[in-house]
Amino acid sequence: MSTTLEPSPSHDLSRRRLAGAEAASYVDGRWLRGGGDDRPVLNPVDGSVLATVSTLADEECDAAVDAAARAQPAWAALPARERGELLRRVWEILVAEQEDLARLITLENGKSLADARGEAAYAAEFFRWFAEEAVRTPGDMRRSPAGRNWILVSHEPVGVSLLVTPWNFPAAMATRKIAPALAAGCTVVLKPAMETPLAALFVADVMREAGVPDGVVNVVLPERTGSSVSRMMRDQRVRAISFTGSTEVGKLLLEQAARSVMRSSMELGGNAPFVVLDDADLDAAVEGFMLAKFRNGGSACTAANRILVQESVAEEFVGRIQERIEALRVGPGLAEETQVGPLVSAVERDRVADLVDRAVAAGAVLRAGGTRPDGVGYYYPPTLLDHVDPGSELSGTEIFGPVAAVTRFGTLEEGLALANDSEAGLVSYVYTAGLDRALAVSRRLESGMVGLNCGLVSDPAAPFGGSKESGLGREGAHEGMLEFMETKYVATPYA
Repeated sequence: MSTTLEPSPSHDLSRRRLAGAEAASYVDGRWLRGGGDDRPVLNPVDGSVLATVSTLADEECDAAVDAAARAQPAWAALPARERGELLRRVWEILVAEQEDLARLITLENGKSLADARGEAAYAAEFFRWFAEEAVRTPGDMRRSPAGRNWILVSHEPVGVSLLVTPWNFPAAMATRKIAPALAAGCTVVLKPAMETPLAALFVADVMREAGVPDGVVNVVLPERTGSSVSRMMRDQRVRAISFTGSTEVGKLLLEQAARSVMRSSMELGGNAPFVVLDDADLDAAVEGFMLAKFRNGGSACTAANRILVQESVAEEFVGRIQERIEALRVGPGLAEETQVGPLVSAVERDRVADLVDRAVAAGAVLRAGGTRPDGVGYYYPPTLLDHVDPGSELSGTEIFGPVAAVTRFGTLEEGLALANDSEAGLVSYVYTAGLDRALAVSRRLESGMVGLNCGLVSDPAAPFGGSKESGLGREGAHEGMLEFMETKYVATPYA
């Protein structure tokens, strides 16, 4: 059985004071308390109030767009080297305060401190990467085939950018958008998830200390998320939307973006297959599975969602992961021993529990976990379901929790068909031996990313993004900066 650890004593949110005594929006270099209702930020360990968030009414979010629009010309004109040096200074401060940020993430999100430390390091790394990329904006000059003109190609910042981020990686999803936008020469308005706004405010305060000019980065906490985001998108000064979240919401935002043909980057839902073939190194596959499935408690768009195992190795593989799952230690995130913390909210906990209950009722075999615990906190035990019908509700749903669903298959062709049988196409994982087979299978998997004999694909230097209904565009790598730039072509006859 998983071990549930005792709650740890309460901790200060951070030695960095966030928005004075309470949490407020950050607009034009100052903390702005709005006229909307105050909202509590809850600790998932016990439902206690960590902080009270002051929210903005719809029209009050206009101040953030105003500030970003005023700051845009000067920021775009700042030499790329100077922008890069500011981003590097942000990275230095975040590295120095990594433990503070990690503890804050754990308090508001619930994830284990080990996972939060990984996120804090990952979040900081985007600023170092894009500090270096800021000076590498591509461009070229070529002669037209007819010989009449020179073709001059450059890339210019798209302008004010609206960034909308989820609760599962409250710091890293913010920095993965802010850093490339600023490197490209864009100013931003960030709307973090209202369940976990404190990490974003922490990052904003770090950027203030690093010397990022007023108005370049703004963070808004709206009273009504949907109407406020729609209002900002209708403002003609906002020229780009970058969203990470569900496919359903992403489609709505794309409809709204179409009104002004706004530049759109969408990192949407996943339903990642984790394919174990008969020639796989099972030691490596088990380790990769535990990382791909239980990192962040399973609350990741890249989490292994459908575990597809070839029949000849299925019993051994499932038995080995069952042992590992049953040994996971569940408890409050700040306890060093914790490996899986609570989910972010009661709503998320109940959603995951209901998915498991319905799957078992539909015929899935429960091999570990599966019982909603009594007591305080939004806990759900690490759970293993075997013999899951590939056509079931569970197989078609992004679980977003600590639940592994195993489906067995016969031939390689059957396994590939199951892996590709999804409208989502963010990431796939495959474990197999032999370079020829490994590359051939990777090419046939219908996803924007493939973990080939590895359980972690996220890297600031890699182009993160999906195919099919998992999104548009890429984050990270050089491609991430180009998402915030427009290609400009100048024709000139000068010799």
